[in-house]
Amino acid sequence: MTDVYAKSPMEWARAACDSIMSTYTPMELPPAGRWHYHQGVFLCGMEMLWEAEKDDRYDAYIQAYVDGLIDENGNLFFARDELDAVQAGLLLFRLEAKTGRSKYRIAADKLRNLLNTLNLTSEGGYWHKDKYAYNMWLDGLYMAGVFSLKYANAYGDLALRDNVLHQEELMRKYMKDDATGLLYHAWDESRKMPWANAETGCSPEFWGRSLGWYGLAVAQFLDELPADEPGREALVDSLREFVHALIRYQDAESGLWYQVVDKGDQPDNWLETSCTSLFVYTIAKAIKHGVVGGECAEAAVKGYEGLIRTLEFDEQERVILPLICIGTSAGDYENYVTRPTSENDLHGVGAFVMACVEVESLVKQTV
Repeated sequence: MTDVYAKSPMEWARAACDSIMSTYTPMELPPAGRWHYHQGVFLCGMEMLWEAEKDDRYDAYIQAYVDGLIDENGNLFFARDELDAVQAGLLLFRLEAKTGRSKYRIAADKLRNLLNTLNLTSEGGYWHKDKYAYNMWLDGLYMAGVFSLKYANAYGDLALRDNVLHQEELMRKYMKDDATGLLYHAWDESRKMPWANAETGCSPEFWGRSLGWYGLAVAQFLDELPADEPGREALVDSLREFVHALIRYQDAESGLWYQVVDKGDQPDNWLETSCTSLFVYTIAKAIKHGVVGGECAEAAVKGYEGLIRTLEFDEQERVILPLICIGTSAGDYENYVTRPTSENDLHGVGAFVMACVEVESLVKQTV
């Protein structure tokens, strides 16, 4: 069994990044040659590691990915009908500030202007994708929300702040379950999706990774919003309640969380690493922001230790993160528990790196 203290969290973050870098060139990151949130999440994790340690190998790798998909005129090939296309834009702001090259700002403008073209619910909520009409998904709050706030701060488009807060408010209004404190994966205003509850429009389950995207988004919103921003306190309250809700459903033995978060007693449910990584990050970040107290640190550290115990290694001693649910649409219980798992899926590894970087200080306090 892996000794969880054989390396520090930051060392595990480096090991995970280095394992992917030795496997793929930047443009080979799967799905190869695409501007996509899978690569974006992994590279955002790598960027957090770079910010902590300033290893320029990571900076060069991130820039090589971005430069491979954006030409000198700022032309960018991306899907124009989904929120997922926006997420990798998080990589643009630091590169533009570092290099002063206009192509990064032009590409950011394209992604920001995509938001003006998206279809909306009757109250202004973004459809997650055109093919899912009138659907809001928790995933979308991270996919476009953090980018929007960074864009607002970098380029003075402050109206985006109100829009981001409105998206989160709509999710709480329609998708939060008061009994558990969790949020359903998706909500269909039209009630036409086969999974939609006829009364509420919600999908029937609390899917781990979608909850992780929500927590990641709200935690990072607090990084980007001024202390006196109207609506910030509502976010703080929401994150506090959310963190305490998550901790109630942590598996006591492994420290991990289940694919369907509140149904760990079901024999066909299974422990999943990408949601666990996102929850560890969210809890640690909430502690750092003072949203919750140190009493929550034990859950974050226990989750981190559980993740390290799942790690596997190939013949070259490269890190393999298993038990990552592949990309998944909203659905019923069977939909989630029968989804295949993957190893080193990039949004799982990216979430793991984020968790390691953020939990480092908490682990030091407990060792």
